[in-house]
Amino acid sequence: MTFKNILVVNVNWLGDVIFSTPVFRALKEKYPEVRIACMAVPRVCEVLKFVPFVDEVIPLDEDAMKWRPWQWIFFSHKISSYKFDAVFLLHGSKTRAFLMKWAGIPVRVGYERKGRGKFLTHPIKSQSGKIHRSDFYMEVIRSFGVEVKNDRNILTVPEQGRERVCLLLNDSGVDEHKSFIVLHVCGNWDLKVWSEQNFTLLIRRLMNDFKMQVVIPGGKNDLPRINRIVASLEIKPAILAGQTDLQQLIHLLSMAQIVISSDSGPLHVANSVGTKVVGIFGPTRPEITGPRGTGQAVILQKDVGCNREPCYYLDCPDNVCVKALSVEDVCCAVRQIQNS
Repeated sequence: MTFKNILVVNVNWLGDVIFSTPVFRALKEKYPEVRIACMAVPRVCEVLKFVPFVDEVIPLDEDAMKWRPWQWIFFSHKISSYKFDAVFLLHGSKTRAFLMKWAGIPVRVGYERKGRGKFLTHPIKSQSGKIHRSDFYMEVIRSFGVEVKNDRNILTVPEQGRERVCLLLNDSGVDEHKSFIVLHVCGNWDLKVWSEQNFTLLIRRLMNDFKMQVVIPGGKNDLPRINRIVASLEIKPAILAGQTDLQQLIHLLSMAQIVISSDSGPLHVANSVGTKVVGIFGPTRPEITGPRGTGQAVILQKDVGCNREPCYYLDCPDNVCVKALSVEDVCCAVRQIQNS
């Protein structure tokens, strides 16, 4: 079967988008002359620019369209105008599957779930939730006969942005020519995030015992938490929260000797540009959402019983799974990486 234009309908979260990166490499290897577009929600469109083999990113602002049903008609016409030969749906939405059929794409491949099989030409039996998310996405193209020769998650480091990061580091007292550690101390899900007190103690250990420079990135909304973490420290780490865009953050993570983070987007970004990482895992399972990039990864997780399967109990009163990991556990992981 010959294709000229292929669309991939991607998922909604940064980490999951990174898990999807082998799909694009495999499609380009199978169809070297094809043009590959990727449709995704705006919050992940920027990172898709750094995914190898994605030729075009098509934003789908479903929040804006939610209250304007007629916009779906216009969007369908837009998709139709691309003359896509095939679409691979990594996203499980029934609406998206219907949209692809409405747009007239002749080959539509995706999981048969939520009654959306009638909108697909090649429905796939839904996979077990116990496989890694990256394997879950790769199975969509494998089911169509596309071989995946390289299953590592890979992002390209952008050409622009390094100079700005070096200036920010220098202004914060960090010598970019010497080793530094990046701590991602926040997250979009509180139950996955280590305590402020532990991060305070860890920073003190890293700067005093390991003699390491420490850099804390993040968004402007993260500053209150970050300021509480560093308030009692005699020697302050470099705080770059609110000062970098995604392009610059990728550079920062690629320059770090080690990145320490919970199971979140920055952990997977760092590992996918080849940086060594320490992953702090609590309620989620590394077999399902652990780093799959090219960098070395040390995963920390304690078996507390309730986290032997992925736990999504958002009202958990104890958060014992994350609390079980100590500062010494993380320091041991840092030593392991430094000695490897």
